[in-house]
Amino acid sequence: MVTELHSDVEVPAWLAARGLPGLIDIHVHFLPDRMQRRVWHHFNHGGPLLGNGWKVEYQWPVEQRLARLREMGVTRFTALAYAHKPGMAADLNTWTLDFARRTPECVPSATFYPEPDAPSYVRRAIEAGARVFKIHLQVGGFDPRLPELDPIWGLLAEAGIPVVTHASSVPVPGGCVGPEPVAGLLRRHPRLRLVVAHLGMPEYEPFFELAERYERVALDTTMAFTDFSELGMPFPAALRPALRELGLAGKVVLGSDFPNIPHPYAHQLQALDRLELGDEWVRAVCWRNGSDMV
Repeated sequence: MVTELHSDVEVPAWLAARGLPGLIDIHVHFLPDRMQRRVWHHFNHGGPLLGNGWKVEYQWPVEQRLARLREMGVTRFTALAYAHKPGMAADLNTWTLDFARRTPECVPSATFYPEPDAPSYVRRAIEAGARVFKIHLQVGGFDPRLPELDPIWGLLAEAGIPVVTHASSVPVPGGCVGPEPVAGLLRRHPRLRLVVAHLGMPEYEPFFELAERYERVALDTTMAFTDFSELGMPFPAALRPALRELGLAGKVVLGSDFPNIPHPYAHQLQALDRLELGDEWVRAVCWRNGSDMV
């Protein structure tokens, strides 16, 4: 079933028409206020890691953002944060885990950075209930294959905790991004539950191959198939059969990048719908796969 979806207020009806009890979004950001304002400034004005950037759709106070997610029926979401230098990650974890304690729908979220105390604060975050981690290889500027990260990857693989990883060269190339660093990481930690953000765009094909090769590797849909992304990084039509198979196999999950997006949230759902991969696939991606993961 493909229907027009023009605004966020139409999302509950869209869900009901597909028999969905709600949405589980694995790629949502909530940050401390000062950091959130800085992030929005970077998106609005562009820069070395963003190119021209874009106007953020939801530059709203936190309670207004939460209200919008709830009104649309997003019943479970993350609070992804990530560090760009040493000394940040532990404090971010304290904030995001506290945010989850105060926000029933929020999946307890954490991050890490290559630094001497990272194994200890990652362990503390897991003991405090973290159920998803996020890293951004482009912003962090580090190689996931660094030997000092091996204890962390091993711990996360053993715990089966998903790590949402921005690993591709979007919005601009730079740093240790692309499929090869991730492939090297997975050769050393094949049981890692890695979630490749943005379907790996624009390197769709090699990241799809990793998802097909490794049992616990998945992809999130963040900004994929939207008008914004299709202009410069169109999804290859030849990969649609693989996209359908991976989705039905539990290896594609809904992601949005809310609130840091250049379009209404509803447009991400419309972009999935117009792929015409079937309601069963939409239900798997928007609910079942995320529920199994977090």
